[in-house]
Order: sequence, then C-alpha cells, then structure tokens
Amino acid sequence: MSTHYKYLDLVMAAFVTVLLISNIASSAKIVDWGFSISGLPLAFDAGTLMFPLSYIFGDILTEVYGFRKSRRVIWVGFAASAAMSASFWVVQNLPGEAQWQGYAGDAAYGAILGGVSSGGIIVASLVAYFLGEFSNSYVLAKMKVAMEGKMLWMRTIGSTLIGEAIDTSGFILIATLFGVFPWEIFWTLVVTNYVFKVAVEVILTPVTYGIVGFLKRSEQEDYYDRKTNFNPFALNEPRA
Repeated sequence: MSTHYKYLDLVMAAFVTVLLISNIASSAKIVDWGFSISGLPLAFDAGTLMFPLSYIFGDILTEVYGFRKSRRVIWVGFAASAAMSASFWVVQNLPGEAQWQGYAGDAAYGAILGGVSSGGIIVASLVAYFLGEFSNSYVLAKMKVAMEGKMLWMRTIGSTLIGEAIDTSGFILIATLFGVFPWEIFWTLVVTNYVFKVAVEVILTPVTYGIVGFLKRSEQEDYYDRKTNFNPFALNEPRA
C-alpha cells in the first residue's frame, strides 16, 4: 500500500515552478554584474538566478522521500519543460495581430522568448536537465547509504558539485553549438554559472537542513535507497 505524503505535491510544484521560470529567464536575458572572477566577467543567463533552487528541491526530495519519488518528480519537470517549449513554439508561429506587431512584433518575441522554443535551447535544457538532475539524485542517495545518513551538508554539496558540473557544462555547450550563445563568452558562462550555482547551495544549506528536518518529522519518512533500482527509466519500480 502506497504511503500518503502531506507535502510531496507541494515540493514537486515548487520544483517544477523554479524549473520553468529558469528556462524562460535563461532565454530572455544575460546578466552582467559588473565585476570579474580571476579575469572572467561575472555574466550569466538570468535563469541561473533561480535554477540552483531546483537542485535544493532535488536534494530535499531524495533525502526525505528517496530516489524513486525524486525520479518521478524529475520526469514531471521534464514533461512540463517540453510542454512549455512546444507551447511557446506554437505561439511564435501563430500570426500576430496588427496593432501588436506595431508596438512589439514577431521579431521582438523571437529575440526574447523565441529561445524557449528554439531547437538549441530545447535540446540543451532537456539533455542537461536530465543528466544533471539524475546525477545529483543518484549521488546523494548513494552517499546517504554509505554515510549512514550523517553529514547532510557534505552530501548535498557533494552531489550538487557533480550534478551542476554536468548540467552547466552540458547546457552551455549544446546551446553554444546551436548558436544560442556566442563562443566568445563560453567559458565565462560555464565558470560563472557553476560558481554561482554551487555558492547558492552552500549558502542555503541551513535552509535545506530546516526543510529536511521539518519534512522528516511531518511525513515520518527518512528513506534509504538500499535496494533501489537507479535506472532513470524504471518508473514502475515497486518501492522496496
């Protein structure tokens, strides 16, 4: 018999919300904070401001509910991202009303939101998301068992170091290959994105501790993935 959780759906909703907002912001603007790190300008796509929160929610899901529940939420986020991109593509290809063309127009839409529905952004975001999120959840689940649930901070930061490295480098590489970003800022985007995302994870570690503790007490759950099938496609796996 499946367990009913009071807050799992809320965590999933927050996870997907952050993911979708991040994808839109990534296409809309590149932010330049006006200073450099070791000679690299601190400039990154605007989605980076919120996207690290998705990894925090991913950590919370795996730590409390286990890899199996996290896997389903990751797939929900994947489907939502694909549906969002398809919707923006349909809108982009619909004929624009005459007055709207005068003050905004298809060119402006394409320049700002067209990236959300462009092949490059779709492929880059979905591939990087898939690889990064599952890597993060897998590493955290394995570390939890190996460390017997101790030192949560080490597990959340350690899994994020790996997951974000795969996600960030994969997203920017694929997007750059498709011409979304210029090669001239490739390393700037990779380094600054990665440093910022990991820094957010570290800074918000006390928040992660608080939410994890609250959920474990409220849900009476603290799952260990000792017999879990970590195949990301095994959606119908029975809970051990």
